[in-house]
Amino acid sequence: MAEYLGLTVDIPANDPDHIEYLQGAGEGRLVLQRCSDCNLLRYPPGPACPYCQSLEREWEEVSGRGTIYSYEIVTQAINPAYRELVPYAVVLVELDEQRGVPDEHEALRVISSLVDGDGAPEAEENVAIGARVEAEFADLGDGLGLPRFRLSDETPEHELWQFPS
Repeated sequence: MAEYLGLTVDIPANDPDHIEYLQGAGEGRLVLQRCSDCNLLRYPPGPACPYCQSLEREWEEVSGRGTIYSYEIVTQAINPAYRELVPYAVVLVELDEQRGVPDEHEALRVISSLVDGDGAPEAEENVAIGARVEAEFADLGDGLGLPRFRLSDETPEHELWQFPS
């Protein structure tokens, strides 16, 4: 049975897009859908392209490298399973594969948690907009995984920014 933090991960059989996304992560790969008509990658997974509404798509592995575009520090656990993790960072990562596409204000952005090398929440003082990250994966069991991000050693393109304390 697939689970995360003691919670059962139950993806309905009529949601093949999320099943395939989590199966890719279970293999240690970040996979996203590419529209067969307009050729744009998209996230979150779904049946139709948000850009051209095409129903035609293929799965493609991406590097999992990117930059923190924005973040939030969660200080109050809404679900009791997360109580021991607070505070933890939820990050919006702009992936390298599709920066500034389809236009200068849009890009391929993925939301997930930011963890350290041991899979624990990254320390709040290390979280910053502009920091470089790479995907890593939590094993959920049953061949499924959960994509998360950790800080990389890559040099950021711009000066880092953090929310004021």
